[in-house]
Amino acid sequence: MALAVFIEKCAVYILSFAVTWYAMTAVNYERFLKKGHVRQAQILYFLIVLAVAYLVGSFALAFIYQG
Repeated sequence: MALAVFIEKCAVYILSFAVTWYAMTAVNYERFLKKGHVRQAQILYFLIVLAVAYLVGSFALAFIYQG
């Protein structure tokens, strides 16, 4: 039972990460970044995607386990 819940939660978070990564490609965030700071921009992009994916996954899991 606990393993099934763990796998379900992992699947929701991985799916939300993939959807968030895809959705973030529509944002032109390069206007807000300094030129020549490519590595820092990549790290920031990854952290933003990770944070939003966590929030989306937590939101989805709240609905799944509420009932």
